[in-house]
Amino acid sequence: MDSAASLRPATPSVPLATILREWGRIGCIGFGGPPAHIRLLRDLCVERRKWLDEQEFEDAIAACNLLPGPASTQLAIFCAWRLRGRLGALVGGVAFIVPGLIIILALAALFLSTSPPLWVLGAGAGAGAAVPAVAIHAGAGLTGASWRRRRNTVRWLLYLLAGAASAATLGPWLVLVLLGCGLIELTVQVTASGRDSAKLPGIAVAPILSAAALGSGVLLSVAWVAFKVGALSYGGGFVIIPLMQSDAVSHYHWMTGAQFLNAVALGQITPGPVVQTVAVVGYAAAGLIGGILASVVAFSPSFAFVLLGAHRFDQIRGDHRARAFLDGAGPAAIGAIYGSAIPLTRALSHSWQYAVLAGALILLLLLRRGVVLTLLSAAAAGIIIALTVSTALH
Repeated sequence: MDSAASLRPATPSVPLATILREWGRIGCIGFGGPPAHIRLLRDLCVERRKWLDEQEFEDAIAACNLLPGPASTQLAIFCAWRLRGRLGALVGGVAFIVPGLIIILALAALFLSTSPPLWVLGAGAGAGAAVPAVAIHAGAGLTGASWRRRRNTVRWLLYLLAGAASAATLGPWLVLVLLGCGLIELTVQVTASGRDSAKLPGIAVAPILSAAALGSGVLLSVAWVAFKVGALSYGGGFVIIPLMQSDAVSHYHWMTGAQFLNAVALGQITPGPVVQTVAVVGYAAAGLIGGILASVVAFSPSFAFVLLGAHRFDQIRGDHRARAFLDGAGPAAIGAIYGSAIPLTRALSHSWQYAVLAGALILLLLLRRGVVLTLLSAAAAGIIIALTVSTALH
């Protein structure tokens, strides 16, 4: 796009009912995470309806990838904004998010109930066993592009290692490491280029927000965890896992390690944004109200970014400071995804789960099968083992 003027909402010619229907359809069939969402949005907005041209869509993807939070959700909100402005963005975003939220809360009620059926326990244990493999697969999928964009090999590796070590050991303080890596790279690039360093991105003050963690009350704690997921995560949906695990399991004790593995698996096999995993954590903490609150808080920053700044997406994409920050935070986030596989593996409690994990690694990394198919296969294996081996879940 040549100027900010090219990024304005279109004349209100697309009915809100159409946006509600089409974005709701994507929210219902969007299995497979961000790649599937982008493919569905491109098919709808660029190829079939021709509401956006190819260049504008690609530029919107690039701009959303520079923002914290779930990029495919922000892209869905942006595309709706282009058709009917802020009202269209609200309708489209909600339609995209709500179907998956309803499904995942229903499944959370089943999997987190006090006396779930044996087959449910087996499915959860089987799918949960595959989650560390999904983390490694997610990190591998992001590594290649980040490596090609690196400015400095040594710094890129250091950021990657810092993120991995933090995810494996620091728990809730991981977000400060991600921000720190971004700010270090920003400082290095600004200093090397001789550009004015007085105007740093607003994210530079984000570490101050960590003080909010001192709040009291379950719902306030749920809101804080969800806020970190929605506003302070970089590198794709799966980076939320290490951000949440320590809070949900070790710090607040809302759920066991096995239940958290179930939550991650549910976030992967349900349609819509994988960030919906946070709704399961909220449900475990405070029931239905906690699940809805967690989802609202986690997705609010995405709506705010688009509603307040969509007309400047082309400037964000070309801003050297935003790119410099992501050059540091991005590799650290990828490292955090890799590192999350360590505590996720430690959460496995049955010996047979390691065999399921090995099978999941083979399916994902060697046979290149999809995440949803792998998790469903692992769940099926867990059901069979639970129903046939009496001591499988003891």
